[in-house]
Amino acid sequence: MNTENAHPDRATLSEVGPGVHAWVQPDGSWWINNAGAVFGDDGAVLVDTCATARRTQRFLDAVRAAGGDVPIRFAVNTHLHGDHTHGNALLPDSTVLIGHPATRDGILADTILRDPPPVWTPTPEWGITEHRAPSVLLEDSLVLHVGGRRVELHHPGHPAHTSGDVVAWVPDAEVLFTGDLIFHGVTPLVFMGSVEGALKSLDWLAGFRARTVVPGHGPVLPGLSFPRVLEDQARYYRFVLDTARQARTDGLTPLEAARRCDLGEFAGWPDPERIVMNLHRAYADADDTDLDLAAAFADAVTYNGGPLRTAV
Repeated sequence: MNTENAHPDRATLSEVGPGVHAWVQPDGSWWINNAGAVFGDDGAVLVDTCATARRTQRFLDAVRAAGGDVPIRFAVNTHLHGDHTHGNALLPDSTVLIGHPATRDGILADTILRDPPPVWTPTPEWGITEHRAPSVLLEDSLVLHVGGRRVELHHPGHPAHTSGDVVAWVPDAEVLFTGDLIFHGVTPLVFMGSVEGALKSLDWLAGFRARTVVPGHGPVLPGLSFPRVLEDQARYYRFVLDTARQARTDGLTPLEAARRCDLGEFAGWPDPERIVMNLHRAYADADDTDLDLAAAFADAVTYNGGPLRTAV
């Protein structure tokens, strides 16, 4: 990972549709997520926050500069992971925080802020000590209104990146915020979800017919490029599943399978070590067992030859 290009000062808020803005943090690697803001006549809807207080405050400052004094009425968490949720703690008390029940449960159970595992170096400087979880929950779909603007929230109906993935669809601007159902040019990560479910979710995403897509990580993309990105990600998931099937037949562990396989076209994507964690997920699903999270991270560190690089 190029930490120089991933410095938080390089993040930008850009208008990707009328009154719809994307906060993009290059290069989309570990803890470097995207977020967004949708403005209506009487307020704003945020889509996710960021991993640290510094990054989240820069995002919030940019939102205020773009929207003036409009209140942040709602904030949506696309899933539970801290790069998208730690910054919830900096939102105004009046902001209603929304997410899937699995996202709320996962945030409340998370211990990374207080006891980060020694798998990343350097450990991100959180600047946050307490979690804030969604208080309004959706199982399937929910519609928000800010002034005359409609923002739709949808769950794919099955585990994918996680069990609680939610997308935000702005129909009048045809902008889709996918959360981590899409990693654009970055190695996908599904160790807390389902490889089969993540693959299935791609057809569901295609059905939105978006003009603009804001992925959870990586650059914003025009709708005309979305089918290619969906197919790239589908090939990766099929590669993980095929690798897991053959390796299980051959009696290999996930780490051994990762070391044996040739990443080929996916070798150039940031964070290739995620192949190990994705194989752990595929093995657990095939064996109908719980994933050993500590073992998956330990194997990823071993495969990587040391701790996973982050930007502070």
